[in-house]
Amino acid sequence: MTPKPSTSFVVHGPHGPLAVQRWGHAALPVVILVHGYPDNRSKWEPIARQLSERYQVIAYDVRGAGDSFKPKRRRDYRLEHLTADFKAVLQAVSPKRPVHLVAHDWGSVQSWEFVTDPALKGRIASFTSCSGPCLDHFGHWLRDSLKRPTPANLGRVTLQMLKSWYVYMFQLPLLPEALWRTVIGPNWPGLMRLLERTEIKPRASQTSDGVHGVGLYRANVFQRMLRPQQRFAHAPVQVLVPTQDHFVSPWLSENLSRWVPQLTRREIPAGHWVTLKQPELFTQHVRSFIDTIPIPAAR
Repeated sequence: MTPKPSTSFVVHGPHGPLAVQRWGHAALPVVILVHGYPDNRSKWEPIARQLSERYQVIAYDVRGAGDSFKPKRRRDYRLEHLTADFKAVLQAVSPKRPVHLVAHDWGSVQSWEFVTDPALKGRIASFTSCSGPCLDHFGHWLRDSLKRPTPANLGRVTLQMLKSWYVYMFQLPLLPEALWRTVIGPNWPGLMRLLERTEIKPRASQTSDGVHGVGLYRANVFQRMLRPQQRFAHAPVQVLVPTQDHFVSPWLSENLSRWVPQLTRREIPAGHWVTLKQPELFTQHVRSFIDTIPIPAAR
């Protein structure tokens, strides 16, 4: 099939409108892409175009990003609300057939919630996660490492805590928003080029995406890490592990088989922003994994 031009529409979630974009033919199996922070759905454009040759591809702006609604209260960014948004998009684009879920960074963090939610069992055919751990799994990893305080375990914990420096900064009142409005937002493409050697185009919503997305960290990180739940995946999961990631350490996903009965883990020679810098590599691994999953039947 010849890929069709993408179309945009709005899904009315339980708390506000969500901006959605579609690539590919409606008759094809559905792949839903969930972006991270401080991105919006536009980051998926190169990957979506490639995937749309074989799939109907859906990407949406999560609450607080792009053209979706922007809550002001911290509690409105909790994972249960992000899950409700996903369910609304899922019901709108694929009410009868399971979908393949692909996510990066904070998109992966929230998507772990989806793939471990018993209410969504049978609705997700597969999940590809990149550079975004489940916060509950992270909390258990931290507890287990500190229960066995060997030099290796303490070294790994210390290094990951250093990599997560921005998480602590985002807990401060007012300062992160001020930095995004005055320094980070207007200079984001230059910072990405300097620090991550990644070329991106400026976008009008960049500062807004950064400012509102801080709520994701404030509403969820320490609450889940300090009181982790036992969360088991109900669908096959592929974890792509960029070995040069400056923010997420490879060992966070080494023992995920405890939580994921059907796990595929692949280390790839890339940095955190592999979806932007090496979209062909990312797409290749997504395709090869989905090809191993039986075609899901309609409900």
